[in-house]
Amino acid sequence: LTVLTPGGETVRIADEFTREEFCSIRVQDESGATDPRYTEFVVPARQAFAWQRTLENPGAMALFIAVLLVVLVAMATFRSPAVALMPDVTIKPLRSKANAIINLMGTAGGIIVLVLGTLMQTGSTKNALMSYIPYFIVIGIIMLAALVVFMWKVNEPLFVQQMHQQSERYGIAEDPQPQGGGRRLPRGEFISLLLILSSVVLWFMGYNAITSKYSLYAGSVLNLSYSTTLLIANAAAVAAYIPVGIIASKVGRKKTILAGVLMLGAAFLAASFQRAGSPAALMTALFALAGIGWATINVNSFPMVVELCREGDVGRYTGFYYTASMAAQTVTPIFSGFLMDRFGMTVLFPYGTVFVLLAFFTMLFVKHGDNRPTAGDKLEMLGDAD
Repeated sequence: LTVLTPGGETVRIADEFTREEFCSIRVQDESGATDPRYTEFVVPARQAFAWQRTLENPGAMALFIAVLLVVLVAMATFRSPAVALMPDVTIKPLRSKANAIINLMGTAGGIIVLVLGTLMQTGSTKNALMSYIPYFIVIGIIMLAALVVFMWKVNEPLFVQQMHQQSERYGIAEDPQPQGGGRRLPRGEFISLLLILSSVVLWFMGYNAITSKYSLYAGSVLNLSYSTTLLIANAAAVAAYIPVGIIASKVGRKKTILAGVLMLGAAFLAASFQRAGSPAALMTALFALAGIGWATINVNSFPMVVELCREGDVGRYTGFYYTASMAAQTVTPIFSGFLMDRFGMTVLFPYGTVFVLLAFFTMLFVKHGDNRPTAGDKLEMLGDAD
């Protein structure tokens, strides 16, 4: 039995099967477990067939890429301004806690998507060729409902005015924005900004490679369903967001981020040694640790960026943050996919580990953007206001 590879080469994949025997292989055996012959032979054959059909009809792939581009541009258009609302309406000492709420809600949205995927069994091997139209319709309805609530409940001018009043009350109001544009950062703060953004690029390179490829990795290397594992990671992150915000307000954002980077790197390093037959509970525990580490990083990294700017520059610095994160999320699936094709799928978790640990070293040299000291009596008032 032979298939056509993406390189155009005809390769024999199974000498022991006739065509009839190959076609009789089912996704699951009698016990309900995934038949290893399906993963080893049918999936590569199906992928090779899809590649051949794409070569014969490239218009479908071009249309998919165009639609995906529109979706990503639309997401970038609303995402940065939406997140920039937080520092616009929140006094500086409370921004880590406020960012914890942002990430909590974002992860809650991710959990909703994973629950829908679990209910519709999008991660099941037997549904690899299912139609996703009902799934996308449900997601679209949820997003439109969120937009209606946002337009109904969010009064930005009022919230900004209240933030100014609170800042003046606690004696932490900024000087007015100078005429002619934003403040020029001193050299030390500028270097810290570059190091923070470099760290953002590096940990997104590692984390997004894992999350974007894990659905394929779980089925091919671990023989596990990916939905439950990612759901556990998101649930762990949800549980960690609020405590992490509180911890950061006590010990500082930088130290909290460094601890989170170590947790994330340790989880990825341990996951590098897991293979088919490894305990599913262990992989779940590692993803829970990764979720807590990612929550620890995410809660504090964005506030460190906007801590360096004046009020009128919040939107611009939010753009810096999301340019760094989205650039990494654009590059890393391509680069990690290339390495997986070249060296095998097991390179995925070592790849993520290397980038996450590199982020530890860039973050280590950051000197600015941490929590600013606040007088004890004012800190108590801020706690009461929170």
